[in-house]
Amino acid sequence: MSRPFEAVIFDFGGVITASPFEAFNRLEAERGLPQDFIRRVNAANPDSNAWALFERAEIDAARFDALFAAEAAALGHALDGASVLGVLSGSIRPAMVSALDQLRDAGFRLACITNNVPTGHGAGMARSGDRKDAYEQVFARFEHVIESSKAGVRKPDPRIYQMMCERLGLEPPQCVYLDDLGINCKPAAQLGMQAIKVTSGEQALADLSALVGLTLG
Repeated sequence: MSRPFEAVIFDFGGVITASPFEAFNRLEAERGLPQDFIRRVNAANPDSNAWALFERAEIDAARFDALFAAEAAALGHALDGASVLGVLSGSIRPAMVSALDQLRDAGFRLACITNNVPTGHGAGMARSGDRKDAYEQVFARFEHVIESSKAGVRKPDPRIYQMMCERLGLEPPQCVYLDDLGINCKPAAQLGMQAIKVTSGEQALADLSALVGLTLG
């Protein structure tokens, strides 16, 4: 029996793991900063700010630390980039990992497109290559992984989605794409993918289950 989708493409941080924004909010509370201040810094000049440069590996961690601090100061608050990187690691959602295995066993191809930074450890960092690492064990389930810090292009640039389709040898309408940011879902949908905006692990699995005809989780 034919099916409408051949591959499921996942974002990593905020989809496979809990949202990094939760960690950002905790840091903001600890420092007495307005809620979502870090997101506001990262939303200013989104293609050329410190975060964008770092995710494309155009600057190193020390330069990110300084540039982010300057951007935060311009918005009225003191916050160094190193502290932001320090909380970037997210906790893995076990139900998502179980869903990956179910999808693979059902014959779906699995891939991942992640915006990450080229240094450190965790869900938002470049892969370590250590097979004993919990994150690496999840990444090993994907047929292809595209990391912004290695590809030199980051979501929501349409090129990164096209790169994945080329690697899979599939057309966009054959793919489902999951991301916790609407701005990253939009170009995937415009290319023809079935995009799912993730607001929680439970919601994501329910929506994905309905699309692929499996009970996931």
